Amino acid sequence: MKRKIIYFINPISGTSGKSALIKKIQEKTTLQGIPFEILDTNAGGDYQFLREKVLREKITDIVICGGDGTVSKVAGSLLNENVNIGIVPMGSGNGLALAAKIPTKIDSALEIIFKGNSSFIDSFTINGTFSCMLCGLGFDAQVAHDFSKESSRGLAIYIKQIIINFISMRPSDFEINYGGKSIVTSAFFISIANSNQFGNQFTIAPKASLTDGLLDIVVVKKMPKYRFLWSVLKQVFSGKLNNHDEHSFNNEEVLYFQTDRLTIINKDAAPIHIDGDPCNTSSEFKIEVIPNAFKLLHAAN
Repeated sequence: MKRKIIYFINPISGTSGKSALIKKIQEKTTLQGIPFEILDTNAGGDYQFLREKVLREKITDIVICGGDGTVSKVAGSLLNENVNIGIVPMGSGNGLALAAKIPTKIDSALEIIFKGNSSFIDSFTINGTFSCMLCGLGFDAQVAHDFSKESSRGLAIYIKQIIINFISMRPSDFEINYGGKSIVTSAFFISIANSNQFGNQFTIAPKASLTDGLLDIVVVKKMPKYRFLWSVLKQVFSGKLNNHDEHSFNNEEVLYFQTDRLTIINKDAAPIHIDGDPCNTSSEFKIEVIPNAFKLLHAAN
């Protein structure tokens, strides 16, 4: 089947960086002999027009030059369509790309696009909203909300927001229901992960897989702040978390378990992010995995 690619690029990215990216895409894709089109990303995240365009123009590949939030919105608009999703990682965290071993260098990422190796990966919905990788309630969501208001981006700005929010951090009360079990707890944050990546090479869920049909749930419970730092660094970001059964929940400060669906009662209206983008919160979240949600272009195993 003859390939045809649409590239999405953020129109408000740095002028010089954007120009160089467009030039590289044009030169390398032309050399491959693949027809292509370059479009601007949509600031409002509305990509519903894509489904008709893909069918009408026989598009085979959609490549997002951006981060997890844009990947999620584009992929979510194309469920059940026979189209590959590719990534040239240019976001703040690039969690999905890192989990799929897609390099952050533009040339290397484009080589993966051109080789055309794709396979299905899972995703999930949270109150019907699509997520390709990760959503969070509590501390990390507040960081995402505040980070989105910054005039510039980058790891240093993100770390600044982590420090500011750590100082004022307060736990929230939750009730988590899954598989006939119920956990009532006060927690600093809850992460629902389809990927093992938090972004920027931080591991959030060490056993998470993009293709296992399961979500990995990490609950960092209320504890003294000095122990919070130790627990998160030692257990969460180090990738050393182990699955907990229901008998050990009350004795652990960080809980980790896997499930294909769950409900979270958000008693204190804790903030939420979906794939790094801040969203409106709710008093209840119903979360369910979507097996084989879309085809991702990635390096061959």
